[in-house]
Order: sequence, then structure tokens, then C-alpha cells
Amino acid sequence: MIQVEALTKSFGRQQVLRALSLEVPTGSITVIIGRSGGGKSVLLKHLIGLLYPDEGRVLVDGVEITALRGRALDDIRRRYGVVFQGGALFDSMSVFDNVAFPLREKSRFPESEIRERVEEKLEQVGLSGMEHKNPAEISGGMRKRVAIARALVTEPEIVFFDEPTTGLDPILVNTIHHLIVELHRKFRFTAVMVSHEIPEIFEIADRVAVLHDGAIAEVGPPDAVRASANPVVQHFIRGEVEAVPAEPRR
Repeated sequence: MIQVEALTKSFGRQQVLRALSLEVPTGSITVIIGRSGGGKSVLLKHLIGLLYPDEGRVLVDGVEITALRGRALDDIRRRYGVVFQGGALFDSMSVFDNVAFPLREKSRFPESEIRERVEEKLEQVGLSGMEHKNPAEISGGMRKRVAIARALVTEPEIVFFDEPTTGLDPILVNTIHHLIVELHRKFRFTAVMVSHEIPEIFEIADRVAVLHDGAIAEVGPPDAVRASANPVVQHFIRGEVEAVPAEPRR
């Protein structure tokens, strides 16, 4: 389980997270939604260990990662896979080398085993035969699949998805979402996804957390969140979140 307790973060005079608390159950798909610039990616960076809070803490299976540095933090991150916004593929590398990169950096596997693992992951995301292509030679949807294969090739326990469908048309959005669900069912990793895809994410999430004004306004199963009487939640679901006034900063 991932536990976020009273997380607070400011950049200069701008407070981005405000005593935010959240629990992500082990083995779930938890999707964090909220308006653009509302702190979703900042929260994700705290979960990954790329940012440290001003106050509060993040625990992974009882280990406070916000208190870790150096090798101890790296050991926790070995349990992670990350699908970055936009994919973050290396343009100068082939599809094969992009997916192999984490294994070559973090493991001592012989090249024969690396090849076996990479080919297996590419097959699982529907990209068999694309190993020698460069990212510029494949479609946007395929690049997303490469990024997912790279995140999963180390067989992580926890996978973070930062806006994994950005830039895709609605059909490809649904295709990538269903691929994530299929892989989750197969490998049972804990998934944390930041997304702006409304209402599509309600079809794939086990839990939805609505982030508003630096805190979690609502969290629960998709049906419960959709039925919430909270005006912030209803405005956001209807695409009117910009009309919801932010609470005064303290």
C-alpha cells in the first residue's frame, strides 16, 4: 500500500499541495484526476521520490520514502516502473534498445536474457517485429506502447502512469487504457495514474481521486465518485472545473 499523509509542498509563494492525504491499495488501479496545473504531476513526483515535501510523508508498504536518500531510495525505486508523459523515449535508440535500457542500467542480466525479456514485453504490448524501428518511424500510439513495455520490463510491483494517453485521439485513448487494464490483470502490479481523460478513466479505475486546490476533494470507487454530491467533483466531471472557485490560500 502507498500512503500519503498530510503532504504539503510550495514553490516559492505558490502552495501546490495542501495537507494532501491519500491511500493507494496494493494491486489497485488508482487514477488521480483534476484540473490542469492543479498539482497532479507534483504529487506523482513525490510518490516516485523525485521531490521532497515541505511537510508530511509518503510511505510504501510502511517504509517512509520521504525520509530516504541515496541507495536506500534507489532500492525502493527498483520496485517502480514509470510511464512518463509523452513517453520520454530516446530518439537515437531503437525500440529494442529503449525497452532494454532499464535492464542494462539496473541489472546484471546477460544480453541473451535481456533480449528474451524485451521481446516478450514487446509481444505483450502488440509490437512484435518492431524491435529495429526508431521512435520517429512508428505512430504515436505505438510509441505509448513502447513506453509501457519499457516500464514493465523490470517486472515492477508499482507502475506510475503520468498522462499516458496525452496527444492521442479518442480511439487510441481507449486502446491504451484497455492495454493497461489487460497488463494489470496479467501482472497484478499496483497502478497509479494521473489523467485528464473524463469519463474514460471511470471505466478502468478501481479508485478515483479528485485533486482540487492542492488536496483530495473526493476518493473512492468510480461509481461512488460519479454519484458524489460534492460540487467540485460534479463540476469537474461535467467539464466545468474551471468554474469552481479555488479555496483561499492559508
